Amino acid sequence: MLDKNRLINNFMDMVRIDSPSNQELEMSKWLVNYLKERNIDAIIDDAGKKYGGNTGNVIAYIKGEEGSRPLCLCAHMDQVQPCLGVKPILDGNVVRSDGTTTLGADDKAGIAAILEALEHVITEKIPHRDIYLCFTICEEAGMHGVKNFNPDNLPCKDMVILDSGGAIGSIAYKAPAQQSIKISFHGKKAHAGIEPEKGLNAILVASHAISNMHIGRIDSLTTSNIGKIEGGGATNIVTDKVTLTAEIRSHIPETLEYELNHMEKCCKDAASKFNTTYTFEHNMSYPSFELSRDSHVFKLSEEAIRQVGVVPNPMVIGGGSDANILANLGYNCAILSLGMYDVHTVNEYVNIDELYDTAKIVYHMIKL
Repeated sequence: MLDKNRLINNFMDMVRIDSPSNQELEMSKWLVNYLKERNIDAIIDDAGKKYGGNTGNVIAYIKGEEGSRPLCLCAHMDQVQPCLGVKPILDGNVVRSDGTTTLGADDKAGIAAILEALEHVITEKIPHRDIYLCFTICEEAGMHGVKNFNPDNLPCKDMVILDSGGAIGSIAYKAPAQQSIKISFHGKKAHAGIEPEKGLNAILVASHAISNMHIGRIDSLTTSNIGKIEGGGATNIVTDKVTLTAEIRSHIPETLEYELNHMEKCCKDAASKFNTTYTFEHNMSYPSFELSRDSHVFKLSEEAIRQVGVVPNPMVIGGGSDANILANLGYNCAILSLGMYDVHTVNEYVNIDELYDTAKIVYHMIKL
């Protein structure tokens, strides 16, 4: 039997380890040591060195039965701030933080479920498939761990990522691409009370552009948002520069390109109307991904979820994750939910029974 107490103890030990994005060194050491104690060799790759983190992704391999189809289990080590000095509290059927930090269930609950399933097959000598482990860094702050990942270190192409909130049973198989955008409008300073006509208010130019943009829910697979507007100062000075930070997400590449062009056209038209200039910078934060529902890893996930008495719930999601990057490196990625709630907040908690069932789901995936 899987051990619920061991699962919770491991989880609580891990969340006590500080591991904000770019600072996962102690967490990576804990994992390498945990695996070493079980005669599992693990490497820490050089992904962190490539972008300025203090450690790399932890990758390990556990040999299974000859000829078995391998499976990679993946979760990320970092968590969202505030996350220093987490004090986990066992409160009935949940584990929560003390309300001053995030808990780190996102995504140490995923790691805990993987380790518990692994512990069970090893200690009980249960026949299992070849297993690869991939514990990534900096998922929460730009997915830099997988963006700097070397696929040669991980030959297994079927991957289950334990990193989705909400009730267990969800299988996220499709997620959008995201364009990150930075726009600046240029005006001209003047005294706002004495001679405002000699200036040009960049806020006015930006407002004209924004009023013509498609913002919010554009269609069922496309969204757009302006998250930050910066500029101006004293009320007696005509503002000479305004900067907008925005994003567009879509599952459809052509729609993403169309909406990006439309947003820039709104900026161009506004700048032309007020006879001024603008800059429009953008980059692809992450590409879209879609896993076939006929794929081996999707079917394996469905069957394992059914084994714990839960109806599988295929989902199209609106957020990005490591899966977006890994899928475009050739990996077949399914993202599973694990009973964590209110993630990225100080109210974050994990349901113990659901986490235990997640460990069972992982077990059913790796045993033969």
